[in-house]
Amino acid sequence: MARALYIHWPFCLAKCPYCDFNSHVRDRVDHAHWQEALLADMRHEHGATVGGNDIGRPLESIFFGGGTPSLMPPALVARLLEEAEALWGFAPGIEITLEGNPSSVEAANYAALADVGINRVSLGLQALDDATLRFLGRLHDASEGLKALEVAQRNFARVSFDLIYARPGQSVDAWHAELERALAYGTGHLSLYQLTIEPGTRFETMVRKGDFTPLDEDACADMFALTREVTAAAGLPAYEISNHARPGEESRHNLTYWRYHDYSGIGPGAHGRRGGVATVRHRKPENWLAGIARAAHGIAEERPLGIAEQASEAMLMGLRLREGVDLAAMAARFGMAQDQLCDPAKARFYEGQGLVWRDGPRVGVTGEGMVLLDALLSELVPEQLVEA
Repeated sequence: MARALYIHWPFCLAKCPYCDFNSHVRDRVDHAHWQEALLADMRHEHGATVGGNDIGRPLESIFFGGGTPSLMPPALVARLLEEAEALWGFAPGIEITLEGNPSSVEAANYAALADVGINRVSLGLQALDDATLRFLGRLHDASEGLKALEVAQRNFARVSFDLIYARPGQSVDAWHAELERALAYGTGHLSLYQLTIEPGTRFETMVRKGDFTPLDEDACADMFALTREVTAAAGLPAYEISNHARPGEESRHNLTYWRYHDYSGIGPGAHGRRGGVATVRHRKPENWLAGIARAAHGIAEERPLGIAEQASEAMLMGLRLREGVDLAAMAARFGMAQDQLCDPAKARFYEGQGLVWRDGPRVGVTGEGMVLLDALLSELVPEQLVEA
């Protein structure tokens, strides 16, 4: 089973529109203190994963995410990587990703971060024009973002960036032009997300106040289909509902999640799944530090997952992937019958509609079905698993 480590760095050095806690915004951070705390959290996770099937299984990926991890001191990143390798070992060709906001301040750190072992970067460009970036609440402008992308491509062999489409007033032709422009930058991976209006978000408030009207479902479906067609023609087919890559450049770390393999998460707010147990770290930095001082880890909740809940999560994640799910392997993994995991009558019906494909024990959602993924999941995965 693949192993992965997620390291969450909670701080932003400028007010981020997505931060939930003002304490995340710091002008100064005691990096030595945070280094020791993160190392303690990491050592606890290693102690919880030794034994059984984890013996001799080195890390295949590490992901630095959170507030502004690209502003972490390279020496701190180097020390965390050194400790992770000493504890777990590194698989050959390990993927070590840094999540970055595309600002010039952060881009200045890229060369040093590459020198200490970061070999992949994921940039949150989100759009290629200033008006959209202002609407999305981003702090960078388009020129600054593209300059950061240029610096990233000079320093890292593997670069990804994300864009958001299906924005208010956006036409299919406008998105097509923006997508072609994005592909011209030549990265091996793109994350392309439809704008969604989630409850409790700033966007929901804006819609309720009449500040903008979301695109209708037909326009969103047309843009989704266009996205898959254009990226496939460019050699970056979709391997997950919103992620596109050249063969071999898929995000190994995210595949760990989607294939429902174990991963450890450390740092404030980090989640993990290991050995049938879900872990959640304290979200607020001060509470996480207090947990480290008290118990040498920052875990707020450690909850055993029932077999049905694990199987449900595995199905709901796996059906996001183009490769689908091997029902025989999953049934053996969880000690369940294949029919318990996926309703065979519903699978046959939606196969006939061109929305689902089946190949022996493997089942998946077609490109046409992906636009209806949420509805299909509720149909294919038996209700008792969804409710587990």
